[in-house]
Amino acid sequence: MNSIRTLACIGALSVLGTAAAYAQNYGPQDEGRRFNDGSRVVCQDVEVRRAASDPNRVGGTAAGAVIGGLVGNQIGSGSGRKIATVGGAVAGGAIGRNVQGNSQESRGDRIVETRCERVYR
Repeated sequence: MNSIRTLACIGALSVLGTAAAYAQNYGPQDEGRRFNDGSRVVCQDVEVRRAASDPNRVGGTAAGAVIGGLVGNQIGSGSGRKIATVGGAVAGGAIGRNVQGNSQESRGDRIVETRCERVYR
């Protein structure tokens, strides 16, 4: 019984060791490297999105809605004041979201990264 358990553990360790050997990280310095099995390392420049501090643009939307609501409240009079306030808040929220999105893109929230992988052909 112990010998079967020992053999099972050795088999599991060898499978894990093989998987770990294939899960290597390759860098640009390894590009073009060839292996005995005919595979090689290929690198590509990939555009990736860097984590933004406010990806849903909540800050710009909220600020725009508040400013738009205040402006709409000043423009309207009587019963039209409520409609102007709501309309200003909606329009201001949309404008604020758009402004924040443009600002995040211009700051370079997308970067180019070199990723390398082993290609089997």
